[in-house]
Amino acid sequence: MLDLETLKEDLNPEQYRAVTTTDGAILIIAGAGSGKTRVITFRIAHMLDKGIPQSQILALTFTNKAAKEMSDRIKDLTKRKLQNLTVSTFHAFGVKVLRSDIEKLGYRENFSIYDETDRVSLIKECGRELKYSVDSMDIYTIGNLISNIKTGRKNWETANDMYRPLYESYQEGLKLYNAVDFDDLIVLPIKLFKENPEVLKKYRERYKYIMVDEFQDTSHQQYELMHLLADKNVAVVGDDDQSIYSWRGADYQNIINFEKDFPVTEIRLEQNYRSTETILEAANGVISHNTNRKDKKLWSGNGGGKPIEIFMPENETDEADFIAESILGIAAEDKRKYDDFGVLMRANTQSRFLEESFLQNNIPYTISGGTSFFERKEIKDIVSYLRIISNHDDDINLLRIINCPRRGIGRAAIKILNDEAEKYKCTLWSAIDSVVRAKESVATDILKEDLQNFVDIIETHRQRFLSGRGLANKVRQLIEDINYKDHLLTEYAKSEKAVRFKLMNIESLLTSMEVWENDPDNSNPNLFNYLNRITLMSRDNGDDENDKGKVNLMTIHASKGLEFPVVFIAGAEEGIIPHARSVEENQGNVEEERRLFYVAITRARDKLLISACRKRRHMQVVRECEPSRFLDEIPSNLVEYHEPKQLTEEETGAMFNDFLTKLKSQK
Repeated sequence: MLDLETLKEDLNPEQYRAVTTTDGAILIIAGAGSGKTRVITFRIAHMLDKGIPQSQILALTFTNKAAKEMSDRIKDLTKRKLQNLTVSTFHAFGVKVLRSDIEKLGYRENFSIYDETDRVSLIKECGRELKYSVDSMDIYTIGNLISNIKTGRKNWETANDMYRPLYESYQEGLKLYNAVDFDDLIVLPIKLFKENPEVLKKYRERYKYIMVDEFQDTSHQQYELMHLLADKNVAVVGDDDQSIYSWRGADYQNIINFEKDFPVTEIRLEQNYRSTETILEAANGVISHNTNRKDKKLWSGNGGGKPIEIFMPENETDEADFIAESILGIAAEDKRKYDDFGVLMRANTQSRFLEESFLQNNIPYTISGGTSFFERKEIKDIVSYLRIISNHDDDINLLRIINCPRRGIGRAAIKILNDEAEKYKCTLWSAIDSVVRAKESVATDILKEDLQNFVDIIETHRQRFLSGRGLANKVRQLIEDINYKDHLLTEYAKSEKAVRFKLMNIESLLTSMEVWENDPDNSNPNLFNYLNRITLMSRDNGDDENDKGKVNLMTIHASKGLEFPVVFIAGAEEGIIPHARSVEENQGNVEEERRLFYVAITRARDKLLISACRKRRHMQVVRECEPSRFLDEIPSNLVEYHEPKQLTEEETGAMFNDFLTKLKSQK
C-alpha cells in the first residue's frame, strides 16, 4: 500500500500534489528530468490503492518501450499482476478498438496493418495502375501528402490535386486488401466513435480515468481521440519546451486546447533530478528566447557542476577527432564506461566522420536508427508468409512470397494474376483460385500446378496455426516446409558468412516468439496478435536497447527521453541547428529548433561539450560556417572554450588494452 505519509517522504511537494490529485482535469507541466515517469506510475498506483478498479484506468503514451516501462514500474510498486490495467501506445489502443468493432466500418475482423514498406508498395501499385509517369512518382512526397490529407493536416489544392485519384485508389486498395495503415489506427477509431455513439458510450463507461504521457507530442487526431473518450477525470503530462515532432503531426498547442476544453488544474514540476545547476541554467537561458511557451525555470539540487565546454574545430574531420580524443581522455581520467557517453547530431548525415574516427581510435559505438530487425529481408520474408496465412487478401505480402523461394511463378505469371484480379475486381488470392479452376486460360498446366502447390502450403499451415499453442514451433515447421534454408544457400552461394548471419536472425525471431508466447501475462498468444504486435513494435521507435559498453551515437530526436553522464552536441552551426530550412520557412520553426537544442542540452547529467566547425564540406564545396545562434543564448559565465585533452602514451596504451580485454570477453 502507498500510504500518504510514505508518498510525502518519496516525493517533492509538487510531485505529491500531482500524484494525489486524481479527480478532474489535470495539466501536469513536467520539465526535463523532473521525475515525470515516477509521478505517472505513483499516481496510477495511488489510484489503485484508493480502490479505483484497474479496468477503469487508461494510460496512453507513444512508444512500446515507454508503455512497458510504465506498466512494469506500476506492477513493481503495487506487487500486483494488473491484467486489466490498460497501459498502451495510442496506436496499440487503436488496434484494440478496431479489433472489436472494425466490421461496423466495412472491414473484416482479421485486418492487416501495413508498415512503411507495404504502404510504399501499394502507392507504387496504384501509381502504375493510374499510368502516373515515373517523374511524377516521388514516393516520399506522395506518402506524406496521403498522410496529411487523411489526418486533416492538409486539404486538396490546385498544386496537389493531380494526386487525388492516387489517394482514392490507395484508400480503395487498403479496403480491398482488408488492411489499414498507421494513420488509420487513429483516424478509424475516431470515425467509428463518431458514427457509432453506442460504441463510444461503451468505452467512456469503461475508462473513467485517462492519463496521457508526452502530451506535447500529441497530434490533432490523437487529441480528438482522447477528447472523445474523456469524461471529466483526465490527466495529461507534458512539457511544451520539449515539443520537437511537428513534422510528424505533433502540436504543443494541444496544451492550450486542453485548457479551453476542460476546467483544468495546473501543476508544475520544475525540480530537475538529472543535471547539474550549470547545465540547467544553460538550458533555461536558451529556451527563454522562445516566446510561445509556458514560463517555467528548471532548478537542481545537484550542485553547480562543471562549465559547458565549447570547441571550434577547423572542419568535420577535426571535430570527429576532437570528440573521439575527448571520449578517450574523459573515460581514462573519470573512469567512465563507453556507454556513459552520448554523442548527439541534428541529422544522420553527420555520422560518417564520427564513425570513422571512432573506428580509427578503437572506440566501440552503437548508432541508433539502423535497419530495423523486422525490416531485414529474411525476417520480412518469413513474416510475409505469416501475414498471408493470417490474411489471404494481403496482396503486398503475397507478391513478396509467391515466388520466394523460387517456385516457377515469375513475372509472366504475376501479369496473368494481375489481369485476372483487374478483370474481376478481386484480390490476387481470389485471382489464383480463378486461374487454377479456369478450363480455358492463358495459364499453362504447369503454372496452375505451381499456383496450387503454393495455395496448398498456405492453407495447410493456416489450419496448423488456427489450432492450439506452439507458435514458434509452427513457424519453424513452415520454414522447413518451404525449404527456406536451401533458398538462402542458393541466393548467397558466394557468402557463407551472409547465410550464417541470416539464419542467426531467423533463429532470433523464433526465440523472441517463444519468449512472447510463454509470457504468463500473455493470455492469447495467437498468430493475429503476434503480427499486430511486431508491426507496432517496428513502428514505435525506441524499443531497441543500446548495447552496453558502447558510445551512444544518435540524432537529437532519437535521444529524447534518454540521459547520459557526458553529452557531446556535434555541429552546433547555423544551417545545421537551427536547420537552414527552418530559418527559411518561418520563425515558429526556429522556435522548434531551439526546443530541439534544449532537449539536447538536458540529456546531460554531469558534463556537456559542444562543437561547431569553422568550415564544413557541402555538396563537394567547402563553406565557411557560423556558430549556431543558440550558443550565444547560453549565459557566458557558464561557458569555457575547450581544447581536446591530449593523452599520454601510457594512457593511450591503457585504453587500448582495456578495449582488447572487452573484445575478448564478448567473444
